[in-house]
Amino acid sequence: MKKRTSSNFDHRPVDVSIDMLVFHYTGMQTALSALDRMCDLEAEVSAHYMVDEDGSIWSLVEEVDRAWHAGVAYWRGNTNINARSIGIEIVNPGHQFGYCEFPEAQMQSVIELALDVLSRHPIPPQNVVGHSDIAPTRKTDPGEFFNWARLAELGIGLWPSQADHLEQDLNALASALTHIGYNVSNLSMALKAFQRHYRPKRVTGRIDSETARLIIGLSQIIE
Repeated sequence: MKKRTSSNFDHRPVDVSIDMLVFHYTGMQTALSALDRMCDLEAEVSAHYMVDEDGSIWSLVEEVDRAWHAGVAYWRGNTNINARSIGIEIVNPGHQFGYCEFPEAQMQSVIELALDVLSRHPIPPQNVVGHSDIAPTRKTDPGEFFNWARLAELGIGLWPSQADHLEQDLNALASALTHIGYNVSNLSMALKAFQRHYRPKRVTGRIDSETARLIIGLSQIIE
């Protein structure tokens, strides 16, 4: 693991435990520009780790400290996401600079790092999320190419089966999304975030039968 210390952090609240893992993409043209930004005091952003395209892992902020990666966010009733999470940035130009698939070496390192983090912290699978899940009106990362299903097969997060019942009531689906963890004040954007994570071939923000069945399927496996 490589080390580059960022000064963009502060202390976690003593009464908050680490119970979330948040994946991002860097959304910048190069890994170096992302590193420089996360170490720039004026930028006021950082993450605990960054995974480069070749699989190199950079440590930027100690896990005991609070990195500044989530911004204004919400998940399962909580808004203090930085205080309770580990943030992993994955080098990718993102939707602004030519979003592309994540190389195998990079994904393998992401998996190894995530499993390592989960071995140290009691993070429930429903709290392994993307930036777009916790900030659906602002963020789209890590995006449609991120292989959430592969991670879930390895014990990193959840992957739902479609429910047998087709729920067509919009209020019931919004309630299920809330139960999963989403802020549904903008339902269309919450749906887009859900689709990016669980149905990436159809990110429309509109309900269809498969999206509805996946929402109910996921809500049923979350306590």
